[in-house]
Amino acid sequence: MAELNIKRVKSGEIEFNDKLVSINRVTKVTKGGRTFSFSAIVVVGNGNGIVGYGLGKAKEVAAAITKGSEDAKKNLIKVPILKGTIPHEQVGKYSGAKVFLKPAAPGTGVIAGGAMRAVLESVGVKDVLAKSKGSSNPHSVVKATIAALLKMKDPYTVAKLRGIEMDRVFNG
Repeated sequence: MAELNIKRVKSGEIEFNDKLVSINRVTKVTKGGRTFSFSAIVVVGNGNGIVGYGLGKAKEVAAAITKGSEDAKKNLIKVPILKGTIPHEQVGKYSGAKVFLKPAAPGTGVIAGGAMRAVLESVGVKDVLAKSKGSSNPHSVVKATIAALLKMKDPYTVAKLRGIEMDRVFNG
């Protein structure tokens, strides 16, 4: 199995942008009536290759979003970005969700839906073609997108490992 490009990042002095992916109202029925709570999926990123996601649950929406944001800052990863796009095609899977990411020419924009768009914009990708297949559950789609981004290999590292020049990695 190929080694994953897992690079954990500490959230010291980095400025993050939060994006709310989805919010879900959950109802618990007790003999005293219904109790409502909220769960929120939040994606944070610095727009320069660092991204993370988190889940927050609370009685109020604002508290759930804050908890999700704090959780996301604990699960940060570093993703290689090359000229505003991803280095190569990649497939990511999590549970029933499958995502396909493909690099795009400059000026294309982020062609992705919902949960995938939030992750890709937070990481700082400007041009990418993406397709979500299977489950549309936001939890699974976010995790599948992160899984695909984790598998990305930095072209400079690949060139160094193979002992060839950067130009030959793409044209080789």
